[in-house]
Amino acid sequence: MNELKIDTRLWSSKARNLSPYVPGEQPQHDNLCKLNSNENPFPPSPRVAEAIAKVLEQQAEDLRLYPMPESDDLRAALAKLYDLDTNQVFVGNGSDEVLALVFASFFMKERPVLAPDISYSFYPVYAQTFGVELVQIALEEDFSIDPDAYRQPCSGIIIANPNAPTGLLLSLADIRKLAGEHSNSVVVIDEAYIDFAQAAEGSSDVQVSAVSLINDCDNILVTQTFSKSRSLAGLRVGMAFGNASLIEALTRMKNSFNSFPLDKLAQAGAIASALDTDYFEKTRQQIISLRQSLTAELTALGYDVLPSHANFVFARPKDGDASAVASALREQGIIVRHFDKPRINEYLRITVGLAEQNQRLIDALKALQTKAEIAVS
Repeated sequence: MNELKIDTRLWSSKARNLSPYVPGEQPQHDNLCKLNSNENPFPPSPRVAEAIAKVLEQQAEDLRLYPMPESDDLRAALAKLYDLDTNQVFVGNGSDEVLALVFASFFMKERPVLAPDISYSFYPVYAQTFGVELVQIALEEDFSIDPDAYRQPCSGIIIANPNAPTGLLLSLADIRKLAGEHSNSVVVIDEAYIDFAQAAEGSSDVQVSAVSLINDCDNILVTQTFSKSRSLAGLRVGMAFGNASLIEALTRMKNSFNSFPLDKLAQAGAIASALDTDYFEKTRQQIISLRQSLTAELTALGYDVLPSHANFVFARPKDGDASAVASALREQGIIVRHFDKPRINEYLRITVGLAEQNQRLIDALKALQTKAEIAVS
């Protein structure tokens, strides 16, 4: 096949200069053990398929009509779930779209946005796309976030919590502190993985989600997604929680781009998922238990594993050659994520899989260690 030649002469300068986000690899191979994209290994609630089927069977004719532009029923379900008012809830086509609207709505060219230097790699892309200066604040040596390092003028702060790819959790006390010290800036807490988090032993925090702070701190905006804990990455549903003024700004920006980001099937499926709290809690706890077991197994193999609050672990092999381990695993059909970047290039981000997937990974790592030991001897 001839290589496609791209002619950029008709492109805008912005399109030419963009460096797009590179999502996790989605390979198509038989017997693949895919632990690289932080997808949930469990299926979504059975009620999701039932709700979508009901729309197709009983209301298929209505597909000729536009969906609810503000996803009113879904927002009402989420408001009830989080004990909020509906005007404190926003939904969009995945949290990535919600985050893009956040950058467009709140962050200004005159003052920079602050974010950790090791975090979700889409943040620099958003900043470039919307012409916003992004100042990256270095994580501590242990990869934790120091709130005091953010004491500088800014138009906003964005922090993934738990952070990615480290999995570390920032306390609610620190988030409240950030919001108080930047009362005229929006503090965005990106909680894609928050449902897998647990309050630390001895912590005064009863909850871990910053949603619990938004009634006290009018400049906190929390984003979440149905992709991780609710196993709906393929449905593309994201949300934001904040005071009504912040939500109104997002709504205005959304309606300046796309008034109908969520189709009827997505809205129906998301509502069904939000209402099935028993299934959600069951699978959430299973992921947490599997994460603990995987952490213990990796630690026993000599890996340095950060204390994760997400559905993945961030682990360093004994010799630090994470790239070689990732390549060797790939040859056996096991895909993990390696970031060839300063400070984290000796680590692997490994999604928590089903018990059999995790065991396949551990068996492969043990075999690699045995092979290396024989080669040395």
